[in-house]
Amino acid sequence: MSVNQISVFLENKPGTLKKMTGFLAEHKIDMRAISVSETVGFGVARLIVNDAMSAVNTLKENDFIANLTPVLVVEVPDEAGGLDSLLQVFAESEINIEYMYAFSTGRDVSHAYMIFRVADIKAAEAKLSGRGIRMLEQDDIVVL
Repeated sequence: MSVNQISVFLENKPGTLKKMTGFLAEHKIDMRAISVSETVGFGVARLIVNDAMSAVNTLKENDFIANLTPVLVVEVPDEAGGLDSLLQVFAESEINIEYMYAFSTGRDVSHAYMIFRVADIKAAEAKLSGRGIRMLEQDDIVVL
């Protein structure tokens, strides 16, 4: 039930992020979610896209360092306390979160989606699905 996230290493200089998004746009790759963080000398863009393999290939062909990482994309009620309730399930299930970020589709105003990187994705999937938590699959991302 995991989704492929693309991690792209970016030089920390003006225009690098634009260059990356330009290549994706040129190849009709639709970003569903993005998170950008920085470290000394470079940044890391984390992307959820409609076609992960095409995106990685496009980026590599254009001299970007990009790789795929499995992540969980979890549906969260878009209401006060929605995330808190979900994090309670993570805590009770002893699932450690390495990082997370969010997106919404604009189509379904009753839900948002959280992207989670966890150490043991298979164990987390089993624990969360056992608690009735809805997780998206790669094919779900295409239609969002």
